[in-house]
Amino acid sequence: MDNGEYLLPGAGLPAPAPAPEPAPESPFAQRDGTGPLARLRKRIASVLAAIVALLAKFWAVVKGAVLLLPKVKVLTTAGTALVSVAAYSLFFGWTFAVGFVILLFVHEMGHVIQLRREGIKASAPMFIPFMGAFISARSLGDNAYSEAKVGLAGPILGTAGSAVCLAIGEATNSDLLRALAYFGFFLNLFNLIPLVPFDGGRAMAAMAPAMWFLGLGAMVAAYLLTHNPFILLFAVIGGYSTYHRWKLRKSGSLEQAAYYRVPRRSRLVIGLVYVALIVILVLGMDASHILSSGGHSLSSL
Repeated sequence: MDNGEYLLPGAGLPAPAPAPEPAPESPFAQRDGTGPLARLRKRIASVLAAIVALLAKFWAVVKGAVLLLPKVKVLTTAGTALVSVAAYSLFFGWTFAVGFVILLFVHEMGHVIQLRREGIKASAPMFIPFMGAFISARSLGDNAYSEAKVGLAGPILGTAGSAVCLAIGEATNSDLLRALAYFGFFLNLFNLIPLVPFDGGRAMAAMAPAMWFLGLGAMVAAYLLTHNPFILLFAVIGGYSTYHRWKLRKSGSLEQAAYYRVPRRSRLVIGLVYVALIVILVLGMDASHILSSGGHSLSSL
């Protein structure tokens, strides 16, 4: 340069950056798969495997229970039937008790058959000593007409069963079968009381829901005359059901209005079946009354 100054090699250039110091080793660093992170992963994998195994065992138990469920239903029906037979046997003897439970079963199967015709699954009949039997279903149909048909199907099949008992009883001169027929007719007639949850109350849902109040009054009057605790229980259940359903019916809901909208012809059909059943059952009770024909009482059977 012309000023006489000289630059040393590298002068005026930035100094090279110092070499980076090695980062401290992370406590989770692993080289041979034995570090803390690897052990944590193994523990998590073990826990997940245990959970999967537990879920597999649980599913196996659930699947087995599902496969066993139909058998459980059958066992429940048979078990409650045996309990009812034992209870009725204390008062009427085991032969009458067995026949009476069979007639209850026939009555309930009428409901089951009609529910299946409506496309609704129903449980197997369950028995309650001195209170009869019942079935359960998610609904009784899409409208009051379907509900009425389901309700009347029980007394229809139950009346047929009682008539078979009477026919065989007359053919064999059996007071036992006459007594079973009498109680079968009476059972089905009692169920035609126009009060929910009785079968007659189901029919009134399609015919004239206001008849529920008449049925409730009749039930209360029956309790005042007999002081029977079972009748009181039926009156309480019927009163609650009537109040609840009447309140829903008068709520102004379009769904409720559609449910109770039954064509006049359908109401007429339900009414004719209802009245015909009452007449047939009363005549059946008269024909099967063993005190008027054989002169024997039920206690002698």
